[in-house]
Amino acid sequence: MRRTDARPLVLGCSAWAGAWLATSGEQTWWLGGALAAAVVGLVGLRVRRRLLVACAVLALGALLGGVVRVVGLASGEVAYLAREGAVVEIEAVLQGGPRVFLASGTRPQSWMSRAVVTRLSGRDGEWLAGTPVELSATGDDVQHWRRLAPGTTVRVAVRLGQAGPEDGLAALTRARGRPVLLAPPGGVDAAVEAVRSGLRRASDGLDPDARALVPALVVGDTSLMSPDLTARFKTTGLTHLTAVSGANLVLLMVFVRAAVVRLGVRGRLLTGVLAGTVLGFVTLCLAEPSVVRAAAMGMVGLAALGTSTRSRQGLRYLAVAVLALTLWDPWISRSLGFALSVTASAGLLWWAGPWTEAMAKWAPRWLAEATAVPLAAQLATQPIITAISGQVSVVGVLANALAGPLVGPATVLGFLAAGVSTLWLPLASVLAWAAGWCALGLCWIARLGATLPGATTPWPATGWAVLLVTGLCLAAGILAPRALAQRWIAAACALALVVALLRTPSPPGWPPPAWSIVSCDVGQGDATVIAAGPGEAIVVDAGPDPALLSRCLAQLGVARVPLVVLTHLHADHVSGLPTLVGRGVHQVVTSGVRTPASGEALVQQLVGEGVRHVTAQAGDRWTVGRASVQVLAAEPVGSDLQPAEGESSVENDASLLILVAVDGITVLLAGDTEDTGQERLMRLAGSVDVDVLLVPHHGSSRQYPDFLAATTPQVALISVGAKNDYGHPTAKTLKLVNSLTGNVIRTDQHGSIAVGIDQGRLVLTTQR
Repeated sequence: MRRTDARPLVLGCSAWAGAWLATSGEQTWWLGGALAAAVVGLVGLRVRRRLLVACAVLALGALLGGVVRVVGLASGEVAYLAREGAVVEIEAVLQGGPRVFLASGTRPQSWMSRAVVTRLSGRDGEWLAGTPVELSATGDDVQHWRRLAPGTTVRVAVRLGQAGPEDGLAALTRARGRPVLLAPPGGVDAAVEAVRSGLRRASDGLDPDARALVPALVVGDTSLMSPDLTARFKTTGLTHLTAVSGANLVLLMVFVRAAVVRLGVRGRLLTGVLAGTVLGFVTLCLAEPSVVRAAAMGMVGLAALGTSTRSRQGLRYLAVAVLALTLWDPWISRSLGFALSVTASAGLLWWAGPWTEAMAKWAPRWLAEATAVPLAAQLATQPIITAISGQVSVVGVLANALAGPLVGPATVLGFLAAGVSTLWLPLASVLAWAAGWCALGLCWIARLGATLPGATTPWPATGWAVLLVTGLCLAAGILAPRALAQRWIAAACALALVVALLRTPSPPGWPPPAWSIVSCDVGQGDATVIAAGPGEAIVVDAGPDPALLSRCLAQLGVARVPLVVLTHLHADHVSGLPTLVGRGVHQVVTSGVRTPASGEALVQQLVGEGVRHVTAQAGDRWTVGRASVQVLAAEPVGSDLQPAEGESSVENDASLLILVAVDGITVLLAGDTEDTGQERLMRLAGSVDVDVLLVPHHGSSRQYPDFLAATTPQVALISVGAKNDYGHPTAKTLKLVNSLTGNVIRTDQHGSIAVGIDQGRLVLTTQR
């Protein structure tokens, strides 16, 4: 068997490393990288190793080219004014697909888009520019901004903010008012927007999930996808389907090639048709850097097809693509999508072919390819996924294998619907309907996969732990051909995978044998479990995702939850309630503030299952087994608080103040109360000396120091999602809590946190 030549990838990765160092913005990294490249080059010349010399030249070239561009952005007039936080008036051309974020909690709705500043005036001066920035707007102005299509030229007053060197932008700009339209999109931009909006219109009559997914599959438009559907695609490793990827282009080009070949198109004309398809794909997807990356990766796959040395040639093409992309846009070296695309492509080129041949010895070839392709992509990308998510996806291979037959028809039919929509909308609607049925199948796979107990396994995201995963993946890649060539070994591996999916994964040592309280790792939200007896517990708040709460309860061995207490009804505290149906819930306790409506609806679903609904009042107390819950303070029914539409700080400050006692341990939970609410609670309840404090509102900056100081906790827990966009917990709050107790534990860093008692002393056990 001929060995695969990995040298081209080494060369590509050298340029990648140089571009990454250049976009760090750190001069010490620049100098260190240049010195390292020079040393490698000199060593290569000394020992006459052309590969080392080539690596050094490419790394140094990418580094110097990137530094020149980073310095150029940072030295312009826009960047200078941004460092001073100036308010100026700009004329800018909107670029790329805008992103809209709905209001959540105290955060207003917002709009964001890349733009190129063509003219800037302020500080008694006026400058012409061609500078990339990020333009954003919030609040009521969003409705005016979201109507604007890419390519529109606007004038608006903005406050400039400093961008990081890794952003590839001169500044971050916040609009101070509505846009003034100067020029509509040009002919090409207008045509692209007509096609994209036509696809959305053609999909209007579909099921909500299908209506959201079809535009995401075709052009990467995820604006209609719900947070729940997005989370389930992430859990099952199907997120790549909702982003513009090389796979989209490959599917489209395979269809176009087959269609035109049947019409007799050959030779240079065929090449021209395929080149036009690539250009149309990039244009339709708004020609963003991620789209260009996707097109390059797709071309790598196509270029390698049909050759006898597919992996060897493919790796060369991949290396050329990495080299070209990092030189064209050095900031792409820091893109997570780029890293996943490159590793997935390398995995497919390196492993998929041999694995398919091994399985084809005893299985149908279509089954061998359907198994080998997603397995190779999953194995190649798993170290990166683990590093950013702190988990290993078990269901990803199976989900991708099941999704494979549906992705092609959904994507191709969606592209056809988009193209036809500008000519005859009824026909486009029929095509979108057919694509929608395939999309519904993908949604069903994502929902089913996410509910499996063993869908994901927690794993530390530390350097050594990620290196261990990398080593295991490489070992699996080396051993896979031998294993897959034997049907009984392959069957045993498949059986082990099914068993892993059907059981709840628990890291070694988790849960501890004697736990009393567990703060579950449910992402950006709260869910606290209090042990009441064998297989029985009280749950305070239910987190944002039923699957995450279900996993935590299953790991703890909790089958019955007689009592559920909800501090308030925001989504990150109540959306996990559906998983408690069928777990023997007798009572659900809430505050007198029954908003937002979405949270109240989830409570009523429990009530519809025969659960008693109790409105808490100060002094209420419930005991289940060895655990008790006491309400220290509660907003009375009919209070003068006026909640706003959606979610607001009013509900936060109306959170119940709860004291939990179990096994001699006392815990204080205050939901999402902020500084004003904490001050009011302190007046109502006074000081409370506790062992454990769950820091209110996930460690937000809005804390009342006297309230926290009055609790005098031994341990402070913070339930918070990793890399959340709220900035929780803030450095200010961490400093404050650390001054009260030096023992601060966070779920984003340590996973679920268990508190127990051993010989009269608190014992903490973390999941990772």
